[in-house]
Amino acid sequence: MPELPEVETVRRGLEKLIIGTTVTAVNVPYPKVITGDSQAFVTGVMQATFTKIDRRGKYLLLRLSNQHTIVSHLRMEGQYSVEPIGTTPYKHTEIIFELADDRALFYNDTRRFGRMVLATTGHESLVSPSLAKLGPEPTEADLTLPYMINAFSKSKKPIKTFLLDQNQIAGIGNIYADEVLWQSKIHPETPTNQLSKLQLAILRTNIIAEIARAIKHHGTTVHSFSNVFGEVGKFQNELEAYGRVGEPCLRCGTPMVKIKVGQRGTTFCPFCQVKFD
Repeated sequence: MPELPEVETVRRGLEKLIIGTTVTAVNVPYPKVITGDSQAFVTGVMQATFTKIDRRGKYLLLRLSNQHTIVSHLRMEGQYSVEPIGTTPYKHTEIIFELADDRALFYNDTRRFGRMVLATTGHESLVSPSLAKLGPEPTEADLTLPYMINAFSKSKKPIKTFLLDQNQIAGIGNIYADEVLWQSKIHPETPTNQLSKLQLAILRTNIIAEIARAIKHHGTTVHSFSNVFGEVGKFQNELEAYGRVGEPCLRCGTPMVKIKVGQRGTTFCPFCQVKFD
């Protein structure tokens, strides 16, 4: 599933390609991609111009000139691409926005899990309630240490599970959770409320830095992620924990191991990331 760096990479690509373009027609080969009334969705975007592309957690917010916003979640394998108008839809193309400049914005999804919904700008949570519940963005400004001390102290969940909860911190998924826990020398099964203030400070620093570094490398491609230009991410070449089971820890040389934490595959170093009882 695309995590925050991958969604931010898509956002930046869309910003370069479609800002200022106007929707002249909409084709919906797979109506289930739209949550709610698909005809109302189509009517609501017609003749509207893309003015801004925002992101909140893993959600894309495509702002339109008519005070509507398309709330888009890529889920497992959703992808956007911009094609010459008249391009034959791909096997898994779910919706096509024809643009006034003779191009078309395609949304393609091999798994068909992605969804989009039309909202009144500023009231997105009315049609996508999960947006209102998202935790802070993993940035220096939003993810404060006092917030972490307070929020983390209230949970006995394993720290890996806690980090994946979008209501606690927005945008972190399986890959980056493994990475920041390895960097912070924290065992993934450690109860969240057992982390010290020093550990939380280190974890916070690593979360902010890792997400920023992954965005700089245009995200991670493990299975099928590509950006709007059809380019794969490059951060998979920088991973220090995720996907390295059996390989030597880059810090101490101990073979990395993989376990399940909250039903999610989790790779860590059994020597560096010690769990204290």
